[in-house]
Amino acid sequence: MAIDSDNDLETQFAQWRAYMGRRRAVREADVEELEDHLRATVTELVDLGLRPDEAFLVAVKRMGGQDELSMEFARVHSERLWKQLVLAGGAQAPAASGAARRDLLAAVGCAAVAAVGIKAPALFGLDFNDDAEFYQRNVSLFALVPLAAYVGYRRPVRSAVVGVLAALFALGAVAANAYPVADDSQSFVLTALHLPLALWFVVGLAYVGGDWRSHRRWMDFIRFTGEWLIYYVLIALGGGVLMGMTVGVFNAIGVDATPVVQQWLVPCGMVGAVVVAAWLVDAKQSVIENMAPVLTSVFTPLFTATMLVFLVAMLWTGTLIDVERDVLILFDLLLVVVLGLLLYSISARDPVARPTLFDRLQVALAGSALLIDVLVLLAITDRITGWGATPNKAAAFGENVILLVNLACTAFLLTAFVRRRSPFARVERWQTSYLAVYAAWVWAVVLVFPLAFGFA
Repeated sequence: MAIDSDNDLETQFAQWRAYMGRRRAVREADVEELEDHLRATVTELVDLGLRPDEAFLVAVKRMGGQDELSMEFARVHSERLWKQLVLAGGAQAPAASGAARRDLLAAVGCAAVAAVGIKAPALFGLDFNDDAEFYQRNVSLFALVPLAAYVGYRRPVRSAVVGVLAALFALGAVAANAYPVADDSQSFVLTALHLPLALWFVVGLAYVGGDWRSHRRWMDFIRFTGEWLIYYVLIALGGGVLMGMTVGVFNAIGVDATPVVQQWLVPCGMVGAVVVAAWLVDAKQSVIENMAPVLTSVFTPLFTATMLVFLVAMLWTGTLIDVERDVLILFDLLLVVVLGLLLYSISARDPVARPTLFDRLQVALAGSALLIDVLVLLAITDRITGWGATPNKAAAFGENVILLVNLACTAFLLTAFVRRRSPFARVERWQTSYLAVYAAWVWAVVLVFPLAFGFA
């Protein structure tokens, strides 16, 4: 019983910290200081004889009298008991405009660095269009190094962690440029696809402040990734419209703006928006807090229905998945999208809420994706045994095995949670623990595969 109480208490702390950390008016160091004070108060109250959950609520009430952010937390989580315990009147304090301006200036500065960085190779004769292979190798470095700098500014990290981040980015630069791989080789394609993912995990290390053992912080990073992706897609769509209108307007007066758009707006906007999207995640958190439940609620049933219908149709027709390369890539993309949807849904869920119909839909989604993954693995195995191993086939096989393990355990843990035999925290802990497997794999593809397959 004490173990369950401790788990519940840690869940309360995790939810409180995640909410506080997303506020513009408070920085990471402030959150840590507030949490230390809150934990000390809880410990004192438990020693006086209160149960852990009671002690937490009383401690939040006491802090609510001193800190407006705690009052805001109670106001937003109105369905919880701490609304009655914390709210004692008073309006929410205005956001710290000075801190907000500094964050904006930092984001603009890092975005400008990204834009300058991607144009710097032009000084050495590397054209964005004519030397596309160079930019395909290095675009993730131009974009993610400034992003890591901004994330590190928002969540200060120790100097030792900064050294590790610099070393990993340098290792990525070596893998992208030092290996003698031809531009039309499979190793080149695999590096171009996997290096951004490998470096994104480096950004994750900056996000968690080097505290790579913290499941709570890695879950926050998963949430950040989903929210960042939403903003980046919106910026890209708006940027596409802007560039199209720019070309059209200048054409109306006989000026061809296409070279400027292609050589300046596209590359600079592409990498600069990476940082701007991260700033929007921090600055406009309330918008995403409203959008995320809608997006997950809409697309989870749609993807679940699509895959269940596909499985039924496959059984009805008796036709297995086509072993053609393009078809297998399509199914792999589908599985990655489904996994991303599951991760984002898990990160956005209240861990203390009871199972709902939506959780059952997630079980169906994970289960159907698991079955499709098994079929894809069978098809890839057939291609390897029939035609031999290549870098692409080996990478696809390994990635599907990794997805298979994750989906199987996710479906099992979600089922146990729906049946109320396991807390939702175990689902979260499994996903954050498994991030290390993904990171190890994408780095292996970038660093080891070219050597193992002779740079083919």
